[in-house]
Amino acid sequence: MTQLTRDQIADQIAAELGHSFDGDIIAGGHYVPLVRDGRTVYLSGQVPRVGTTVVVTGRVGDATSLDKAREGAQISTLRSLTLLRRALGSLDAIEKVLRVGVFVQCTADFTQQSEVADAASDLLHRVFGEAGVHVRTAVGVYQLPKNASVEVEMTVAAKQNIG
Repeated sequence: MTQLTRDQIADQIAAELGHSFDGDIIAGGHYVPLVRDGRTVYLSGQVPRVGTTVVVTGRVGDATSLDKAREGAQISTLRSLTLLRRALGSLDAIEKVLRVGVFVQCTADFTQQSEVADAASDLLHRVFGEAGVHVRTAVGVYQLPKNASVEVEMTVAAKQNIG
């Protein structure tokens, strides 16, 4: 049985969620989506935007369910992986996921930020195996850009020095 590549696994997850990330990944301001420094790649926060539409919006614990927020975390993570794939040629060029930050727009009494973030972490483990195990911060915030329910940022190490 042939083992799937990381790129194929990411594509499979996107298909399971019913989304495609073939088009442009739009940056919503005066910044770049990623910066490379040697082997380290820093990614800007990604909201659950597909094409031009933020598909998971609203305050978690009120207008948005935990399950929907978890889906938003997965979409945001897939956007990050799409950016990495385009910059490095393949997700196989990543040695290790180092750090993930997950921001959850939520009500004052919502305390399941870690469960939302687990959806991103589980996806990364599915794609990268042990190389996807990372340190993580998950926090609740009052508001996110475009009323997104979730925003995910990450830092990864590439296998080779990339400039």
